[in-house]
Amino acid sequence: MRISLPIMLIKRKSIEAQANTKEGPGKSASTPKPRKIRYAPVTLSEMDGVRYLHFGTEWVQGAMRIRKPDWLELEYAQQMMAWMLFVKAPQHIVQLGLGTGALTKFCYRQFEDARVTAVELNPSVIAICNSMFKLPAEDERLSVLEMDALVYVNDEVRPGSLDVLQVDLYDATARGPVLDTPEFYQACYDALGEHGVMTVNLFGDHPSYAKNLKAMKFAFGHVIALPEVHDGNVIAIAFKQKPVLDFTALYERADAIKTTTKLPAKSWVNGIKSALPV
Repeated sequence: MRISLPIMLIKRKSIEAQANTKEGPGKSASTPKPRKIRYAPVTLSEMDGVRYLHFGTEWVQGAMRIRKPDWLELEYAQQMMAWMLFVKAPQHIVQLGLGTGALTKFCYRQFEDARVTAVELNPSVIAICNSMFKLPAEDERLSVLEMDALVYVNDEVRPGSLDVLQVDLYDATARGPVLDTPEFYQACYDALGEHGVMTVNLFGDHPSYAKNLKAMKFAFGHVIALPEVHDGNVIAIAFKQKPVLDFTALYERADAIKTTTKLPAKSWVNGIKSALPV
């Protein structure tokens, strides 16, 4: 495995290279065509007590502080948990795109009554998470599935079965999410239960940003984009039902989240407030 020094650019990408989109998400949302996958090499680096995942480039795909393996080291990953403001007791949390397993680990530790499922296409990423990023062993609550995220959300057993979806599916060339069509986001909408919430990692400084937001709003209707973090990462929150934005209650909820998890949840509420039209 090649070791490289990280250049601290936190533009999150998943394991699918640009070539993997040529066969695309299938023309039919109900019968997606399997994609021929060409995987980028998985590489690691370490700096100042933090281990980084790369896919054959200097770009950081995820991070783990070695002394705090279950902590969300990167700000964008912390913002991916903003659904906690609206869903207090999820029963099934699904992560599309494993990365370093940071979000999967965090959800597994924090929500002891919830099932947590991670969906990852690249077997090397799953292996490296097990060996180098302290991913817990699978049990009755934790499942790690080696499969295409599009196939997962389109499964006939999926509609209405999920409380939370966390979507982080970039290609290795940083050209935007691999799955970005209205059909994909409609399948995500359908997979969520009545009060379900989805968070998506987008790249604000790229044409893919507007394309994804448009597709997301087509499916969900109620979408809020938080302020940009790092070098272009923008977290979008999509709601199955229109959210009740009682900011007094949201700040109280944020305080509770900060107390139990140490996550900066007040900043999420500030971001939601700033995203609303004046």
